[in-house]
Formats: sequence, C-alpha cells, structure tokens
Amino acid sequence: MSAWGQAAFYSGLIVLGALAGAALPLFGRSENGRITILAFAAGVMLGAGFFHMLPEALEQGGVRVLAFTPLGFLIMFLLERYVFVHACEEPPDCKEHSHAGAALGLTAFFGLAAHTVFDGIALGSSIVEGVGATTFLAILAHKIPSSLSLAAILKSEGRSRRSILLYALVFGAMVPVGAVLYFFFDAATHLTTLAPKALALSAGTFLYIAVSDLLPHINRHGRENRFRNVMGLLLGMGVMFLLSRYLHEGRSAP
Repeated sequence: MSAWGQAAFYSGLIVLGALAGAALPLFGRSENGRITILAFAAGVMLGAGFFHMLPEALEQGGVRVLAFTPLGFLIMFLLERYVFVHACEEPPDCKEHSHAGAALGLTAFFGLAAHTVFDGIALGSSIVEGVGATTFLAILAHKIPSSLSLAAILKSEGRSRRSILLYALVFGAMVPVGAVLYFFFDAATHLTTLAPKALALSAGTFLYIAVSDLLPHINRHGRENRFRNVMGLLLGMGVMFLLSRYLHEGRSAP
C-alpha cells in the first residue's frame, strides 16, 4: 500500500475512534455522572499537558520552547474573556447560554484540534519511515479519551448530540490534514521546528482549560460525590500517563 493509502486508512480509523469516544458521554443523563466525566476530562487535559506535550516539546526543542506554555495559557485567558464571551457563569443552568457564546467548548476544541494537526504530521512522518502502524495505534489510543473529554465539555454547555458529533468529526479529521501537510511539504524544516513550539503552546491551552474552567466547575457542583470525582480525575491523568509512555517508547524503538 502506498504512503497516501496508508495515511487514508489509518486516518479513517482514527476519525471513527474520535466519533466513538465522543459518543460515550452523550447518553448519560444524571448530573453526578456528568460531573465525573468532566473530572475525567480535566484529568485527560492535565495528563496530556504534563505527560505528553511538555516532555515532547522539551525533547524536540529544548528548554526555550517552554516559554510558549504560559503564552498559550494567556491566549486562552484573553480569548475566553474578550472573544468567546460567556453568556452566563453557569452554562448548564442558564437558558440564555447560547451555542455561539460557549467559550469553554470552543477553546477546548481549538486547543485539541491544533494539537491533532501535529499528530497527523507525526503519522505522515512515521509512515514514510516505515513505522506507521505503531504511531497509528498510539494516536488512536490518545484520540479516544481526548474526544470523550471534548464531548463532555460540549455536552455540559447544552449542545446537541449532532453538534457534538460534528465537532468530534472535525477534531478527528485534523489527523489527515496534518498528514497531507507533511506529504505536501515533504518534511520541510519549518514544520519540524514549529512542532515543539506548537506542543508547548497547546500544553498551555490545555492547562488553562483544566485549572480555570473544569476543576472550579467540578468543585462547585460535585460535592456530593467527591471521591468518585477525584477518581475520575486520577483515571484521566493515569490514562494519559500510560499512553505517553507507550507513545515515547514506540517512537524510540529502532
């Protein structure tokens, strides 16, 4: 199979995985279950930032690229405060909270989508190097919990199932976009130098979403099931820790 054929096959499976991950939180109706899923989402974002993005950025670009992490944090703060303005402080309880005004879901989507483009670039590179299957499995395993987290956030804002699945579809489709970029530019050096900076920037956006939006919401509304919510948070972080170890070992393997 050609490199383009492999990229199309792997990308299709990753998109399906993203849709499957997004579908998981869409059928739960209890408030307690929704808060626990949000706790898991916060754990995924913290784990992705601390265990995957920051170590990868540091390894590829050196300590200087870490300056982009607080920049990403600041960008998300400014976007949420002055661009994606909240219609109210408590989206689930506010009838005036429109889809267009949902800041958290949009910031989460853009942060995840930007990171996913670089996953696609990594997939294209690994296919050319003959280790596409390993990278595909790592990305697939990474995208399912990330998509679940995105869907949980969007659901908490009252978005429809159709809208959430559409966001998940576009999120997953960023993988083939990244792979096509890699093939088109044929591993151009500017993509290589940009990748660690983008990872550090994305880590900042993930950390902002987790500590500024998700965790405060969980603290306010999850007091009745604190233990379960803490377990959800730890589970999300644990999943990302294990996946980051697998991803690093897969890339380091000869």
